Amino acid sequence: MTRKIDNVPREVFDTSKSKRRKYQDLAVGQLGLWALIKYELIITLASPLPGALGLFLRSRLYPLLLGECGRNVFFGSNVTLRHPHKIKIGNNVVIDDGCVLDAKGSSNIGITIGSDVFIGRQTSINTKDGDIVLDDGVNIGAFCMLFSASHVRCGTNTLIAAYTYLVGGDHDMTSTDSAIVSQDRPSTGITVGSSGWIGTGVSILDGVCIGHDVVIGANSVVTNDLEDFAVAVGSPAVVKRVRQPPPTSS
Repeated sequence: MTRKIDNVPREVFDTSKSKRRKYQDLAVGQLGLWALIKYELIITLASPLPGALGLFLRSRLYPLLLGECGRNVFFGSNVTLRHPHKIKIGNNVVIDDGCVLDAKGSSNIGITIGSDVFIGRQTSINTKDGDIVLDDGVNIGAFCMLFSASHVRCGTNTLIAAYTYLVGGDHDMTSTDSAIVSQDRPSTGITVGSSGWIGTGVSILDGVCIGHDVVIGANSVVTNDLEDFAVAVGSPAVVKRVRQPPPTSS
C-alpha cells in the first residue's frame, strides 16, 4: 500500500497553536503540562552529561520517557528522543553518542528496537507517520540514516556498515507544472531480511525487499528486490552471484 506524507512538518506553521503546543507536538508527542515538564527536565539534566555519571543518569531517567525499555540499555551523550512514548527497546542495547530516535507521527506505532542491538554514533532513525523495526541482533554503524513514512524493517542479526541510508519514502515527479518538493511523497516501505551484510555507504530506496543472508557491496544503490543469499554491487546494484545456502540435514 502506498502512503502519502507531507514534505514539511505542518505543525511548525500552524498559526492556531501556541509556540509551546507546536514544540510539544513535534518533540514530546503528548499533551499536558506534566508531559512537557518531565520531558524537559530529563533531557536537560541527562542528555549532555559525559562520562559514567551521564550514562548512569540516562539509564535511569530515559526509561521514564520511553514506551518500553529493557535491561542493560546504554544511552550515549546527546541522544535525541522525539515522541519517546512510541519508542520500545529490548535488552542489552547500545545507542551511541549523538543518535536520533524520532518516532514522530500522529497515527504510527513508532520505533521498535529488539534485544542485543547496537546503534553507532550520530545515526538517525526517523519516522514520519511510519514505523521502524530493528529485530534482535541488528548492528548499525556510525552516521547511518533510517527513514520511514510507512514501514522499514531490518531482520535479525543484520549488519549495516557506516554511512548507509534506508529511505522508506520517495518523491512524486509526475507533474511538470509544479516543483518536485511541492508534489506528493509516496511511501511503500523497505524490508531487509535476516543475517545480511550491508556495506559502507549503501543506499536502499523505497519499495525494495531484500532477502535473508544478502551481501551488498560498498556504495551500492539498491533499486530492486534482491533474492536470498545474493551478492550485489553497483549503482544500481546488480547481483553478481548467489552464495550457496547451508546444506540441510537429512
